[in-house]
Amino acid sequence: MARLSEENVARAHEMIARYPVPKSALIPLLHVAQEQDGYVANDAMEHIAELVGVTAAEVVGTCTFYEMFKRHPVGTYVLNICTNIACQLLGGEELLAHAEERLGIRAGATTDDKMFTIEDVECIAACTEAPCLQVNYRYYGRIDPDRLDQMIEELRAGTGIAAEIPVHGTLAQTLQHLPEGQGDDIIHPDLITEAPVWFRSDEPEEATTGGAA
Repeated sequence: MARLSEENVARAHEMIARYPVPKSALIPLLHVAQEQDGYVANDAMEHIAELVGVTAAEVVGTCTFYEMFKRHPVGTYVLNICTNIACQLLGGEELLAHAEERLGIRAGATTDDKMFTIEDVECIAACTEAPCLQVNYRYYGRIDPDRLDQMIEELRAGTGIAAEIPVHGTLAQTLQHLPEGQGDDIIHPDLITEAPVWFRSDEPEEATTGGAA
């Protein structure tokens, strides 16, 4: 796939400018690449490496550490179905099996029409809403097979929940832009000559001596 588009290169430079060390922007830039193509393409990672001044291997190392970054194309909608203990006790595994039967694929696969990918995932920190799942990392709780069928139908038809779920790769629908000049005082760590103020505030005050009692 392509390197970052001209528009995304502009976004990348804006993001990099927020950090005193360019490679600190690696994770945000990987999200930009995934938003562009739906997954993180090799060419995009090479481009990111050039932008922040690291090797392509370092970018790959960061990308492969995080489950949210996909190295290969996935469906328009990724269904993460939790089967960890709370969800398991309340029907999570049955929900996963129902999704596999309904879509005709096993966990880890993508439907022929490239619309859905199913993933069997560990705890997604919504245990009070078990059994729960995510659609492109948007949470839905207390899901039963009938509700899952309804969600799939709405996504296929572009109705209902389809209005609130962007295609895979879109992390945020509102982009942040810093005002002109904000961040001009960012200092590279190697140029800092005194302890940060929050360190200094923890230092004990100098002992004072008083007169003899």
